[in-house]
Amino acid sequence: MSNSNGNGKLVQVIDVVKNFPVGDDEVTVLKGISIDVKPGEFVSIVGPSGNGKSTLLNMITGIDRPTDGQVIVTGREVHKMSENELAAWRGEHVGIIFQFFQMLPSLNILQNVILPMDFAKKYHPKERKERAMALLEAVGLADQAHKLPGMVSGGQQQRAAIARALANDPDLIVADEPTGNLDTRTANDVFDLFLGLVERGKTLVMVTHDKELARRVPRVVEIIDGRITRDEFVGGAVWTGY
Repeated sequence: MSNSNGNGKLVQVIDVVKNFPVGDDEVTVLKGISIDVKPGEFVSIVGPSGNGKSTLLNMITGIDRPTDGQVIVTGREVHKMSENELAAWRGEHVGIIFQFFQMLPSLNILQNVILPMDFAKKYHPKERKERAMALLEAVGLADQAHKLPGMVSGGQQQRAAIARALANDPDLIVADEPTGNLDTRTANDVFDLFLGLVERGKTLVMVTHDKELARRVPRVVEIIDGRITRDEFVGGAVWTGY
């Protein structure tokens, strides 16, 4: 299957509206959002807290569904898939990196990276450990492979989470505040890993509050009050922040 939608776009979000019930009322978090992402792009989604950034990511990954509008990713209408279809599709095509790592504490780091391959039944069982070790080597964690997540630092857990997100060689990597719990030096190291992934052809969409990192991303999409207020290519250099 092609990793684009047949029109050169890996991600299409079309006129997406998202309402959430609040008591007897509804709050509209996304107000007609439209955005396209092409294969190989690195996109930073920025804006104040509570304005819809993470909700937009949840639309793209199928974690949540739009109230109205369309979401098409890797040629699939994500908003129309069943939960089982979504789980299978996500395991094959999308790698998700969370702010709080979401490592399973009872499994060691190597086992956490193998897990997505087990779920998706991807690669021969004998290959999975070898692939997981290669990914941990790539993020500088091969020597920590047999430790439990609680035995390593937050930065090391986030590196492991990146390796896990790459386990099934996904078309799209989505990161929600991936450096939010890291010190500046570690955040820069993680960001450099992201730049390396994009250089190797991966597509990455990242929500961040870190203005310094956002300035280094080629394309910045700003969301304020549920609407896109800025979408521009800044070359990773001239964007001055919101």
